Amino acid sequence: MTSEKRKLPTGFGRLWTAQTISSLGDGVSHAALPLLALTLTRNPMALAVVTAAGTLPWLLFGVLGGALVDRWDRRRTMWVADAARAGLLAIPAAAAALGVLSIALLAAVAFLLGLGGLFFDTAATAYLPDLLRRDPALLERANSRLRGAQTAMSGFAGPPAGSALLTLGRAVPLLTDALSFLCSALLVRSLPAMPRPVPEVRESLLRQARAGASYVLRDRVLLGLALRPAVGNVAFLAVETVLALFAHDRLGIDTYGFGLLLTAEATGGLLGAGVASYLGRRLGTGTALTCTAAVEGLAILGLAAAPNPYVAGLALAVCGAGMGATMVLAPSLRQAIVPAHLMGRVASTSRMLAMCAAPIGAFLGGWLATTYDIRTPLYAAAGLLLAMTAVTASMTSNRRVEAALRAAAPADDPDHPASEVPAQGSAPDLL
Repeated sequence: MTSEKRKLPTGFGRLWTAQTISSLGDGVSHAALPLLALTLTRNPMALAVVTAAGTLPWLLFGVLGGALVDRWDRRRTMWVADAARAGLLAIPAAAAALGVLSIALLAAVAFLLGLGGLFFDTAATAYLPDLLRRDPALLERANSRLRGAQTAMSGFAGPPAGSALLTLGRAVPLLTDALSFLCSALLVRSLPAMPRPVPEVRESLLRQARAGASYVLRDRVLLGLALRPAVGNVAFLAVETVLALFAHDRLGIDTYGFGLLLTAEATGGLLGAGVASYLGRRLGTGTALTCTAAVEGLAILGLAAAPNPYVAGLALAVCGAGMGATMVLAPSLRQAIVPAHLMGRVASTSRMLAMCAAPIGAFLGGWLATTYDIRTPLYAAAGLLLAMTAVTASMTSNRRVEAALRAAAPADDPDHPASEVPAQGSAPDLL
């Protein structure tokens, strides 16, 4: 039976449902936490602290968290992380109900929610390839569905729901998010157990973390996959920092129109996630990744030159489509080729590189807009994305991808799905 005809296992449906419910809760809190902070202070720096606190765990503990996930049972790590986050949200909910909520408490909660997210996301990334036996085609289909649900729930449904729930009471959105984590924990706990990776020679946690990071840096395919989101985050944060001002001053878009502009990007992301598997089969995964990266750069270039809101919306939709496809193809490939005992560390290293790049992009966008012009950050971002495409094209070419997939297939199991490279051999290796 070919990879294309295999069905996703029943367990994936439960994992998809759990992550869909959790993503809805994430969208609710994503809108509610800043609005809650706004009811406590108008100080921009205080508001920034709450926002930044959620990203700090990845910067401080990203690689170490991956090393811990590679030591622990991944299913148990996921449900414990979600159960802990459900219990954690009860604290600010109670504080809000009692009228003792504070910025310091919100920042602490955001930090701990981010820490729980680090362990859940890393464990889920490592668990999925075990569930799907590292089948490249199944991984693309599964990641497409997971990415689509995440975009729909956290990008479309969650934020307006969070804003609406806040009108019912300051504790309501927090309790809703807690309930979503609790449901997710119960579903994840019912997933099938997977054999734990063969333990390595007992080493210190720090040494194992370094081994995971060096594995990424030494492997050209994995390094190419890691550079894309790292450089991409510099570019996209440079754009995001000035996008509202650009939309208002250059395109004449009001607050409502800006929301529609962001919706166009999310819509493109859904479309890109949906067609990612088709692009991988048609062009080959390596060439598809090169094309989607180039599309992102050209779309930002189109946004910079947009004469009106309609062209800007189209450019953002195209950029979102490129990002959506990339965020399905790249993780699927990584999950198919990385050994099980290193999966947590490799995933967390790649995510940490991307998270560390984000503040650089935000600073760069603000500096360029202040020093030159509001369009300059957009042109610079487009240049960065296109340069990154050229640099990483050979690192993740079809030839290298196919070699990595063949190397990942067990030598004693020719029928293992990883040995069935999707129809890429005849696909053109454009770069």
